[in-house]
Amino acid sequence: MAQFPSDEWLKALMDKLNSDEQYAQAARNWEGDMAFIIEPGGELTETRQFYLDLWHGKCRDAYVLSSAKEAKPVFTLRAPYDNYARLLKGELAPMQALLTRKIGVQGNMAVLMQSVPTVLDFVRCCREVTDSYL
Repeated sequence: MAQFPSDEWLKALMDKLNSDEQYAQAARNWEGDMAFIIEPGGELTETRQFYLDLWHGKCRDAYVLSSAKEAKPVFTLRAPYDNYARLLKGELAPMQALLTRKIGVQGNMAVLMQSVPTVLDFVRCCREVTDSYL
């Protein structure tokens, strides 16, 4: 388990995505990289930005972005730390978070809506690597 949002958490998530058979099956048709912008809130005092290269049930790369301009992902998710924390604690449902804009999305929302099982399993993996002391 790792503390969100840290470099260790990002590495643990990459390892989980690459070793989890359920995720591999759910995301077998997924093609698209993502950036996660975590805005200040709670104990987080500065914006953190993560990049994940997700391709057919595997995470080909994951790293901290130094700026949003460093990558041009298919999807960018943006929210305050508190909303990500609620999602990772299971207090906020993934699709509800997207539809109510608790987590903002840049990219084709229709693709996400057609990929609900993949989104849900991705969030499950995120939750499973996250320290419960958010």
